Amino acid sequence: MNIALGTIPFGTSVSLDDTFAILDRFHEAGGTRLDTANNYPFWVEGRTGDESELAIGDWLAARGNRDEMVISTKGGARPTVAGDLTLDSAEGLSATAVVKAAEGSLRRLRTDYIDVYWSHIEDRSVPLEETLGALAELGTQGKIRSAGASNIAAWRLERARAVSAAHGWLPYTHLQLRHTYLRPRPLVRLPEAGHTLVSDETLDYLAAEPDLTLWAYNTLMFGAYTREDRPIQEIYDHPGTTRRLAVLREVAKELGATPNQVVLAWLLADGIVPIVGVSTMGQLEEALGAADLKLDGELRARMDAAV
Repeated sequence: MNIALGTIPFGTSVSLDDTFAILDRFHEAGGTRLDTANNYPFWVEGRTGDESELAIGDWLAARGNRDEMVISTKGGARPTVAGDLTLDSAEGLSATAVVKAAEGSLRRLRTDYIDVYWSHIEDRSVPLEETLGALAELGTQGKIRSAGASNIAAWRLERARAVSAAHGWLPYTHLQLRHTYLRPRPLVRLPEAGHTLVSDETLDYLAAEPDLTLWAYNTLMFGAYTREDRPIQEIYDHPGTTRRLAVLREVAKELGATPNQVVLAWLLADGIVPIVGVSTMGQLEEALGAADLKLDGELRARMDAAV
């Protein structure tokens, strides 16, 4: 199953008991990918950023199933000032910061390796060679098995991959950006600091790089596809959204599925790994239903044509 489980609230707003229950059900259903970070959820008052990784580490230890899971975690965006709820004091991507962040994640996750280790943010104050060299050394030591870049511009990703190739280093083979079925207005400024949207340039680059996998976050737009109390953000306020929503609802009705499931199936059909954050068992079951939902060529073409 290529759906990744987003784990931001695990161990905090989702209790440890409920976290274990959700993880158990996900694993039982064939889910293997868990996506976390070394700073989830630092922006909530009273939290440090340790909580999500600690909860996952507790579950892995209790179930003894580490080798059955794909653990994805990130470093670079953890505040270095206690109580800072912004990214102003983020640790960054110096060699020292990368190593320290990875060691902290390994300790909290109670594992000796990370399957996909991400640079959570861009840090243009540090040469790419320094960051990538540190990641390569972690790979050589067996502490990380692959590397990914999150919230990075396409040109920077290409430059980073070229640097790694020139040195024979572990390359970025995973990319994590914000992406969903609806398309935002061009050149829009996101209200969420630190988020980076997939662009047409990014999709074109991905099509030319078969070894690169896109992981998409905020796939269900904070629940806005199905929940009346979660309005669609203003960044999607344009006529194309009306047309896409109409097609999405038509396809969902034809398939006997929910709009959320169709969005996830649309992403999966393109080889994208959708990250789905859940806080209840019902939300998880809905997401799991998307794994078996198949969009034929006609349905995909109809969804893609709505602009």
